[in-house]
Amino acid sequence: MTAHEYQFNVAMSCSGCSGAVNRVLSKLDGVSDVKITLEDQKVVVKTEDVSYDTVLAQIKKSGKAVRSGEVIA
Repeated sequence: MTAHEYQFNVAMSCSGCSGAVNRVLSKLDGVSDVKITLEDQKVVVKTEDVSYDTVLAQIKKSGKAVRSGEVIA
């Protein structure tokens, strides 16, 4: 298994928004940790063998706009 860490800038204006993002990511098999900072509109996702594109698509399912994203590790 390969661990990955991704960071996304997601348009979130309230705790309901961050909760929606957290819920869709928590349902994704292979996600080991999700850290959401509402003030910075930042989502950091740690996974085991889940691709960047899969995580990105899952965040988009929440209906929130993803402004940018990058692979951290």
